[in-house]
Amino acid sequence: MDFSKLYRPSALNSFQFIAVTGLIMSGGAHLILHFFAHHSLPGYNWLYVCWAALYVVGSLLNLFGKPNEDHHHHH
Repeated sequence: MDFSKLYRPSALNSFQFIAVTGLIMSGGAHLILHFFAHHSLPGYNWLYVCWAALYVVGSLLNLFGKPNEDHHHHH
């Protein structure tokens, strides 16, 4: 089992990449709201739970899925 599929950017699948990007963007937006707008949105923290769940699902697919499953390139 190749655990580098959990942290190496070139080994991440689409679900993991979207989740990491979502976490970074949500964190940035959270900081902007906190420091510049002095405001927090109710339920905003659930975004982090959703991104983490997507990352876990993507990681399971990446680790235990078929090796060539995600290569559906049509020429």
